[in-house]
Amino acid sequence: MKVLFVSSGNSEKMSMTPFIKSQGESLKAKGVRLEYYPIVGKGLSGYVQNILPLRRYLKQHAFDLIHAHYALTGWVVLMTLTRTPIIVSYMGCDTYGDYDERGHRIFSSYLNIVLSKILQFFVKRIIVKSKNLEGYIFYRKKTALIPNGVNFSVFRPMDKVEARKNVGLNVEKNYILFLGNPEDKRKNISLMYQAQQVCDHPFEIITPYPVLHPKIPWYLNACDVLALSSFNEGSPNVIKEAMACNCPIVSTDVGDVRWVIGSTRGCYVTSFDPADIVSKLKVALEFSEKHGRTNGRDRIVALELDSETIAKKIMSVYEHLLK
Repeated sequence: MKVLFVSSGNSEKMSMTPFIKSQGESLKAKGVRLEYYPIVGKGLSGYVQNILPLRRYLKQHAFDLIHAHYALTGWVVLMTLTRTPIIVSYMGCDTYGDYDERGHRIFSSYLNIVLSKILQFFVKRIIVKSKNLEGYIFYRKKTALIPNGVNFSVFRPMDKVEARKNVGLNVEKNYILFLGNPEDKRKNISLMYQAQQVCDHPFEIITPYPVLHPKIPWYLNACDVLALSSFNEGSPNVIKEAMACNCPIVSTDVGDVRWVIGSTRGCYVTSFDPADIVSKLKVALEFSEKHGRTNGRDRIVALELDSETIAKKIMSVYEHLLK
């Protein structure tokens, strides 16, 4: 089986989004002959410029399947007029749009939402990452719910002191880790700063974005709590990665977060009320001081969210389509 992964390649530090590359490598380990094709260019016009180069590439290289990640990427593949079956993974914002600092959907993102809906008619299979994203899909017979998996050999518990030395953090301070892009309004970092100002349990917010992927496990083991304050998400990888590292978590109730953390002690779901998030951060910091780490990794194992199991589920979709 030969598969082409097509996804955005606009990052200056990496040619492919880490969790997509990780998924591809897990499929390779299962025997899939897989290649990557990065889409370079931002916005609708930037993506359109990739249609002809990809068309030429597909004429020179034969594949059994093309797996596009994000709806706009799916459109680029579709417009090449390829006869190769197309699978598209809807990731989150391509279905529900982008948000401003007040949590309101940005008007310009409605075009992407409409394009995402129309695309469903033309692809052979659809993969969504969480239950809430299924609500944006009307072609349910084509759809499989498969979250991204976690590479347990990369995301694993480490010694906290060693991890802090690795990323240059003070061993005596309390650190809240925010791994999202602070400039992305949907990530809502302002809520974290509001909480920091009134919380009587002092902590420092660290925002290492953009950070190389190999460094992320070190940060997750170095911090006291991971915080996610987004207005909306699909299936945030960082939550699963933090769980695999047994890191305490405070997150807004977005995507599949509540399902992923379950009843794991040291992990808390908060509303957007600053008083609520302050309360949850305080409890999480106290848990970290008293118990150190959580048993989040056991929860990820129980949910079968390891990359190997997820690879098997994706291969099942591929095999069913080829039959």
